[in-house]
Amino acid sequence: MDDLAEPGFDEGVSLAGETPALRLVSLLEFISTRDQIFTLQSLVVQTGLPKPTLHRMLQQLEGAGLLTRHSDGRHYGTGSRLRRMAEDVLLNDSRQGARRMILSQLSEEVGESCNLTAVSGDEVIYLDRVETSHPLRVHLEAGSRVPIHASASGKMIASQYGETPRRRLLTSSLLKEFTPHTLTDPAEIEAELDAARRSGYALDRQEYLEGLVCLAVLIPTDIGRSNQALAVQAPVIRKSIDDLVELLPVVREAAQRMAVLDEIDRADENSA
Repeated sequence: MDDLAEPGFDEGVSLAGETPALRLVSLLEFISTRDQIFTLQSLVVQTGLPKPTLHRMLQQLEGAGLLTRHSDGRHYGTGSRLRRMAEDVLLNDSRQGARRMILSQLSEEVGESCNLTAVSGDEVIYLDRVETSHPLRVHLEAGSRVPIHASASGKMIASQYGETPRRRLLTSSLLKEFTPHTLTDPAEIEAELDAARRSGYALDRQEYLEGLVCLAVLIPTDIGRSNQALAVQAPVIRKSIDDLVELLPVVREAAQRMAVLDEIDRADENSA
């Protein structure tokens, strides 16, 4: 089922008494927290707004490139402009310094490169990265992109997807083979996502770059779903998959520390 299933706006999200501009922002906020495409009618049911009003709002958002209409003419999804805005916010987050300190401490503790990542569209974007001091390392910068299906972070974040976005990822994306270890069979990737969801961590077994392995965990959130992951990468000559799994407690502890930064910011906002 492609339409959104949850009834009504989330608690604390309301369009009542807002200016037209803020009503559009609130609608975008509501849409962006869902992992499914939607129709005009599904939004009418969920928001309680008049159909002509919602139709006009969707037209405005589509015209601005913030939403896009699918080929059937009925379903909408987030547009490229909205995704770029989200990426820019993440890349230029004021908490970047505090996050980088946690990344640096984790990198020093495990002796390998560490990444903070998020999913944008069908790719994983590096929000920040601290390289190991070892001379043998892979150089990747903030803003670098890797495919979801061939990365530990991508698989970890995608493991939370509902049926529709997961099916879209496995059938619509180009499941390119980067190395002999890359999983390109949708059934195998599906099993990998299920395993990540059960275990709370995902692995890259030389699936994107030959000789490079990776472990990723989610940055916890209080809404149950996260679009950020923390990962450790290492060449196989220094770390095996088993070695990375043994690091899981310290990686999870660092992810929890990053989650606390969000809690502190929300507390500051509520007290302002």
